[in-house]
Amino acid sequence: MDRIEAEKRVQELTALLNEYGHAYYVRDNPLVPDSVYDRKLQELLAIEAEYPDLVFPDSPTQRVGGEILPGFTKVVHEFPMLSLSNAFNEEDIRDFDRRVQAGAGKDITYICELKIDGLAVSLKYDNGAFSQGATRGDGTVGEDITSNLKTIHAIPLKLAEPVTIEVRGEAYMPKRSFMRLNELRDENGEEPFANPRNAAAGSLRQLDPKIAASRNLSVFIYGVGGDGSAYGQDSHSDSLDYLASLGFETNSSSKRCKSIEEVIDYIESWQQRRQDLDYEIDGIVIKVDGYEDQEQLGFTAKSPRWATAYKFPAEEVHSRLLDIELSVGRTGVVTPTAILEPVRVAGTTVARASLHNEDLIREKDIRIGDAVIVRKAGDIIPEIVSVLIEQRTGTEEPYYMPEHCPVCDSELVRIEGEVALRCVNPQCPAQMKEAVIHFVSRNAMNIEGIGERVVDQLYTAELVNDAADLYALTKDQLLELERMGEKSATNLLTAIQVSKENSLEKLLFGLGIRHVGERASHILSEEFGTLEAIAEADAERLTSIHEIGDKVADSIITFFANEDVQKVIGKLKEHGVNMIYKGPDRQEVPTDGPFAGKTIVLTGKLSILTRNDAKAQIEALGGKVSGSVSKKTDLVIAGEDAGSKLTKAEELGITVWNETELIDALGEKE
Repeated sequence: MDRIEAEKRVQELTALLNEYGHAYYVRDNPLVPDSVYDRKLQELLAIEAEYPDLVFPDSPTQRVGGEILPGFTKVVHEFPMLSLSNAFNEEDIRDFDRRVQAGAGKDITYICELKIDGLAVSLKYDNGAFSQGATRGDGTVGEDITSNLKTIHAIPLKLAEPVTIEVRGEAYMPKRSFMRLNELRDENGEEPFANPRNAAAGSLRQLDPKIAASRNLSVFIYGVGGDGSAYGQDSHSDSLDYLASLGFETNSSSKRCKSIEEVIDYIESWQQRRQDLDYEIDGIVIKVDGYEDQEQLGFTAKSPRWATAYKFPAEEVHSRLLDIELSVGRTGVVTPTAILEPVRVAGTTVARASLHNEDLIREKDIRIGDAVIVRKAGDIIPEIVSVLIEQRTGTEEPYYMPEHCPVCDSELVRIEGEVALRCVNPQCPAQMKEAVIHFVSRNAMNIEGIGERVVDQLYTAELVNDAADLYALTKDQLLELERMGEKSATNLLTAIQVSKENSLEKLLFGLGIRHVGERASHILSEEFGTLEAIAEADAERLTSIHEIGDKVADSIITFFANEDVQKVIGKLKEHGVNMIYKGPDRQEVPTDGPFAGKTIVLTGKLSILTRNDAKAQIEALGGKVSGSVSKKTDLVIAGEDAGSKLTKAEELGITVWNETELIDALGEKE
């Protein structure tokens, strides 16, 4: 297509994909199957690759995370992000009300909002386009995390109106994303995050935006920066409606209260219902609703007089540790779990709590039979806070992790630098079952209809030992399973057949190679094109790829050298599972010339070429353009005002060209 047709199609795809993305990520109500979304996204990527100047700021392709950042720059907030005073009980709330009524000299209407437990952020829009996002910092100076915030689908990249505005919100990690992240960290022998707030903050303060993109964060916008009345509203509740009309995700649970009694009822209601939410809240924010009333009440040196935050009390209960059970994950990590006397905590009955690893058991001196204090970490995951040592009777038994796998009896090992014990037997039944569960998961082969329960049944019936066996299942076999009807069996077999056509990166991720996540799977698939080429690559070839380090390369080589893995891949091939990358057309690139096989970094302002033009032409001549300077960098192109990347290149002794030298090498005339 020509450029005019391309621009029209880009606009169509952008609008469609943004609609699909909002429904999927924000509303949790997918409008189309993943395959439809992926196909249209690949079409958009292909057009943008052909016409780099058509990559607009609101393109959904800008949400996947860009180049690694050299660091965070400081941002001075135009309007300070003040903290709120705190209330911890009903008397504190009534004291706040008395101060407000006295200061305003009349009855006041309040607006109550859920206090999202996340990371406060400030977002700026220029003429409706998202231009900058920053952390709260100390309230006066924050950090620029624009690249990371762009990966959050709840943040519109373009508003419904071309307004210039600064808004405030709370970025958070949904409970299900938090639990999945900690499961992955456990599997990889990493320390889990203590709560969703820490996980959200840690994700947004990563220098690699792709990490933030993988964490499935969200955001609620709760107000505007500065004087809310500047946008034509008379009250905070009116502003929330206005923000929603612009395309921001506001929290629908807010409520206007005409008396402090209604405020207290609201607090008590949500204190009971908070467990029903898919995100964590740690209290209720109470604000005077009218802007004129807010202005009259004013501020103290640290906080507004017209608002306060009620903090929910942390609930801790007593229980008794009855036993410790072990489970074996997909990567062989052996995780201890506490079996407790059932106890009610934060709205649910808890009978199990993760102990994570042996070091935690030793650190807290946890023994079977101990009386313990239990709470939910971040109000989500049950954990043992401490042991009530004074209640010990002498019958409590210290716990020692076994030397052999509880499932296959293979010797357990502790890999250097990790806290977890692992079963390294690739034939361990527990690992094999978990590997199949991972293989069929949404981000891998996405075989709908096969969950943990069905996998358990398939294993019990000895119909499946590895992922490849799924492709040999018949309808008669499935109908023998409990609660599997004719329609379900037909749909499941159809989903299995459809998955054969997945692009290589889905299969590669589904194979569950240690340290190879979704991002690395895509990079490897795009680079090599076939599973066979990846399997045959040596360490030097693998580590020549930006973002693929020694640890990942070693893991890939070890994985494909395993005979059992080779047998599974052979069976997958026999069943017709695609093993070729189906992304944008892979074109043969030159193997000679000034850029062939080299990693190049562009830094500073180019005056003749655009950054996208330079990148496209370098890649067309066989070069790979990276976002950061490292020992693997072969060449740095430095334009005007080149900063830290140029300095680092000079320190490492890397060749540096100016723009004129680049143009000469590209064979162009000025």
